[in-house]
Amino acid sequence: MKIVIIGGVAGGASAAARARRLSESAEIVLLEKGGFVSFANCGLPYHVGGEIVERNALLLQTPESLHARFNLDVRVRHEALSIDPQGQTVEVKRHEDGSTYRESYDQLVLSMGANPLIPPIEGRGRDGVFSLRDLEDMDRIIAWTSQVALKGTPSRAIIVGAGFIGLEMAEQLHRLGMKVTVVEAADQVLPPLDWEMARLVEAELQDNDVQVVLSEFVSRIADSPDAAVGNVVTQSGKTFPADLIILSVGVRPNSAIAATAGIDVGSTGGIQVDEHLHTNCQNIWAVGDVIETPHPILGGSMMIPLGGPANRQGRIVADNIFGRSVVYRGTLGTAIVRVFNVVAAVTGASTKALERTDQPNQSVFLHPGSHAGYYPGAQTIAMKLTFDPDNGRVLGLQAVGGDGVDKRVDVVATAIAAGMTVDDLVELELCYAPPFGSAKDPVNLAGMVAQNVLRGLVQNADPTALPLGDQFYYLDVRSSQERAKGALPMSAHIPLDELRGRQNELPKDKTLVVYCQSGQRSYNACRLLSQNGFDCLNLSGAYKTWLLTRDRQSLPV
Repeated sequence: MKIVIIGGVAGGASAAARARRLSESAEIVLLEKGGFVSFANCGLPYHVGGEIVERNALLLQTPESLHARFNLDVRVRHEALSIDPQGQTVEVKRHEDGSTYRESYDQLVLSMGANPLIPPIEGRGRDGVFSLRDLEDMDRIIAWTSQVALKGTPSRAIIVGAGFIGLEMAEQLHRLGMKVTVVEAADQVLPPLDWEMARLVEAELQDNDVQVVLSEFVSRIADSPDAAVGNVVTQSGKTFPADLIILSVGVRPNSAIAATAGIDVGSTGGIQVDEHLHTNCQNIWAVGDVIETPHPILGGSMMIPLGGPANRQGRIVADNIFGRSVVYRGTLGTAIVRVFNVVAAVTGASTKALERTDQPNQSVFLHPGSHAGYYPGAQTIAMKLTFDPDNGRVLGLQAVGGDGVDKRVDVVATAIAAGMTVDDLVELELCYAPPFGSAKDPVNLAGMVAQNVLRGLVQNADPTALPLGDQFYYLDVRSSQERAKGALPMSAHIPLDELRGRQNELPKDKTLVVYCQSGQRSYNACRLLSQNGFDCLNLSGAYKTWLLTRDRQSLPV
C-alpha cells in the first residue's frame, strides 16, 4: 500500500507515524509545502518573547529524524497543486526549482491545515505587518522586532484580534518591553468565552498596561512619519501609531485543492468528513485544521483548529486505513490561555453558543479557592458551569483564575465526553491534600450548586441580567466590613448571622434577591428565608460576578 499525506505538523505527521507502526511494508510519502514538517506551533509566541529560549526546541521532528525512526519519505518544500481522485494522483511542485511531477497513491490523507485570515485592511501589505502561523512567520517577526528596537524608544505593537494567539502575542511583546494595544471587533476579548467571564482577562490586560480596544474594526493603515509601520485607523476614526502589527483574527481552512477536486467542503470552508474522517471521495481522508467536525453538544459541523484534536485525528485515520474502524467523536473545543498572571480555559458550549442553537441551558457562577483556604497560596477560580435544566447533563465550563484552572476544566471536559450530569460531578472522587485541593473540590462544588438549583432547593437570579422593578428587594448578607468596600446600589443590609432575628424587617410582598460575596452565604440565607415564607432568589456568583457585569446593566442609584 502506498499512502500519500499532504501536510505535516500535528495531523499529517501523526498519521504518518501511526501508519508506520501499523505496517512496516507500507510506502509512506509526506509532502510538506513549508520548510518544516513537525514543529510546536503553539510555542511560537513564547519564542518571540524569549520565554522559550532555544529555537530548536520548537522543532519536534525533521525529515531526517522521521526517516531514521519511521522510514518515512518526507519531502519539505513540496507543494500539492491538485488532486485527481479518479486517477489517484497528486500534482506536486518542487519549490527548489519550480518543476512539477505526479505522485500516485492508494490512500490519500489531506492535512493542509489552515491559513491566517487576513482582513481587508487597506495597507495590510506594508512591511511590519505579520500573522503568526509557522516558523517562517516567527522568524520574520523576531527580525522585525530587533530592527525597530534599535530606534531607542519603546516600540508600539498593535494586535488585531483578541483570540488565544492574539493575547499570547500581547503578553510576549509586552515582555519585550513594547507598548501593546489590542484591537478587537467583538465586544469582548476571547470570543469563545461568555462576555462576563472574559471581563476578568480584559482586566488583567489593563492591569499590565495593555490597552484594550473593543467593538472596533480596523479599516486601514495610514502613513505616519512617527511610526515604523504607520497609523492603525479604525472605522470609527480612532488612530493608533504602530511599529509592529500582528493580524490575529482567525484562520481559514486551506481546502482549495480539495474543493477543486470535487471533495465536499462545508459552510466554514472546511472539508466535510464522516465519523471515520473519510471524505466523499474514495480512498481520500482528511484531518486537522482543514476539516469540519461535529460538535458533541451544539450539533452541526464546525471548524475548531486545535493541536490536540488534530493529533488524535491523524492516529484515527491511520487506524481506519488499515481496517480498524475507529470513530472520531467530535471536538469539544477545550482550550486554555495564560495572560500574564491569569489563566482562562473553556470546554464544551458557552451560553451564547447554546442560545444561537436554541438549546435549553442554565448556568451557575461560583468563586472557589484553588486549594484549601487555610493552606498558604490559595487563589480564587471564577467558574461558570452550564448544564441542561431538564436532565442536568453538563454542557460546558469556563474558568478564569490562576493555579488549578487547567485541572478543573480537564475534569469537566472528561465529564462532558462521558455524558455526565451535575449529580455525577458532585460524586467525583478527586485528589485532596491542602496544597492541591479541598475536601469539596471546585468541580464538586460546581456540581452541588447546580444540583441545588435542579432540585428546587434554591432559585437563582442571573447576574448578567439583574431582575429589576418594584417587586424585587435586594438584600446584602455580608459583613459590615465587606459592605463598606462596595455594594449593589439598591440593596438593604442584614448580615447572615443576624438574619434569623431580623426577618421582620423584610417585606413578604416582594421577591428578595439575596447576595453575599461569592454565593455560599446568600444560598444559606435563601434556605432560611424560603422556609419562613419569603419568596427568595439567590444572586448566582454574588457580588464578585456582579462587579464584572455592572457597567452593562441599568441600575437604580
